[in-house]
Amino acid sequence: MCGFTVYTGSDKKERLSIAHEFTKIKYRGPDSSIIRDFGDEGWMGFHRLSIMDLSPKGNQPIVYKNINLVCNGEVYNYNELRAQYEDKYEFRSHSDSEVIIPLFLDKGIEETAKALDAEYVFVIYDSVEKKYFAARDPIGIRPLFYGYSKATGEIAFASEMKSLHEICDEVKPFPPGHYYDGEFHCYHDISKVEKFVDHDLDEIFKNINEKLTKGIEKRLQSDVPVGFLLSGGLDSSIVCAIGARLIDEPIKTFAVGIEDGPIDTKYARQVADYLGTDHTEVLFTKQDIFDTLSHLIYTTETFDITTIRASMGMYLVSKYIAENTDIKVLMTGEISDEIFGYKYTDFAPTPEEFQKEAEKRIREIYMYDVLRADRTISCHGLEARVPFGDLDFVNYVMSIKPEKKMNFTGIGKYLLRKAFEGDYLPQDILYREKAAFSDAVGHSVVDYLKEYAEQTYSDEEFETLRKKYTHATPFTKESLLYREIFEQYYPGRSEVIKDFWMPNKTWENCDVDDPSARVLPNYGASGI
Repeated sequence: MCGFTVYTGSDKKERLSIAHEFTKIKYRGPDSSIIRDFGDEGWMGFHRLSIMDLSPKGNQPIVYKNINLVCNGEVYNYNELRAQYEDKYEFRSHSDSEVIIPLFLDKGIEETAKALDAEYVFVIYDSVEKKYFAARDPIGIRPLFYGYSKATGEIAFASEMKSLHEICDEVKPFPPGHYYDGEFHCYHDISKVEKFVDHDLDEIFKNINEKLTKGIEKRLQSDVPVGFLLSGGLDSSIVCAIGARLIDEPIKTFAVGIEDGPIDTKYARQVADYLGTDHTEVLFTKQDIFDTLSHLIYTTETFDITTIRASMGMYLVSKYIAENTDIKVLMTGEISDEIFGYKYTDFAPTPEEFQKEAEKRIREIYMYDVLRADRTISCHGLEARVPFGDLDFVNYVMSIKPEKKMNFTGIGKYLLRKAFEGDYLPQDILYREKAAFSDAVGHSVVDYLKEYAEQTYSDEEFETLRKKYTHATPFTKESLLYREIFEQYYPGRSEVIKDFWMPNKTWENCDVDDPSARVLPNYGASGI
């Protein structure tokens, strides 16, 4: 990952402050930090994590005549785009981000945003027009926030909220699938399907296999070593299985769990042995949970229960990788659940309701699972890549008729499982019941956190303290604990997260008081 902060105002004192706030996200780009000061027209700073073109030529901001660009992202179609402009534009680097400049000069901000096959956020300053532009990918895989400065009321942008918290009255997430040219415009709502595809099951299996394979192949482009997070669940196992076929040498895989009772690690080992990977297990202790919790909430900028639970293992395994290996890029399995279904979507009453829920989940994922993957990995100077978030793949799966995606066979994600039958994975892994990552690192992780919260607040204290928060009011002692830590760092900023991630409470069996699938009647063998 990389990180940037952009200030568009003219206040001299505030510009000094923003330079300090910029340092708070240095961990996102440990390789270099460069600032460009535009005087009364603003300021832009960039922390670089070198992934493509490791030379100084790939440093940012990238400057071409009157155009100044900062971009945190990976542009997977940059070779095709570069070929279109090599006769018209003199490229100074082999950075994939640089192609945004000739594209922008040729087509403008809207068509540039639409043309990128990428996970990205970028800001451009045109020093002739004295105007700022910005855009974010349709899913929101890369983070971006904006706010209006206290001194001048002019807009500012940053990769994380913490860089804007002190200088802006209000801070909001930059909406995915939007661009900014002085106003916000939606260029792609990936949750909406214009027309469902009329494909039979065999064609669907073939397309899922081919599109996901292409999505992974694109994401293997890197000038630094790539590793794979492997939980032993369906999604990460498929990513690893495809990666193992595409790479000539054994891929490096990493699993994480708590010392007393990990669930995932035994399945991850089974997958690793089957694929012949170079596998590492990272185990953590009960004490690690509480030593990490406060900083984890500072890093993730959330109070959401399931996000924090699931972030614990991902944060600790990423920390290990950063400290003990030369890997800089990690492939992950996020976004599959949102488009193929969770355990609770087994209870969707109709195909229309299933699709509606998928739309909600993919539209909001930038606040939950994608946020978790980004922050827990980037805070250790690493980059997350999310193959299930490939735009062509997501668009296709969302356009499959929902009655074919629902659990009509007795096991969820049937289409995905069938698409990778054969010798990709052991059959018992391919048809293993889903277990949420927060549960599968070990049920005791959640149990310890709940127990700590119970010991922290009496029933009376809980009822009194929870009422302080009118937005996303805590409803358990655990959620109050997380919220109070969040408010210590970011008082009054809770609305950057819409609400607690929870199953659809209007559905049968889903009116629960905990986000974990463990409380659902269909959890079954998921946690064994």
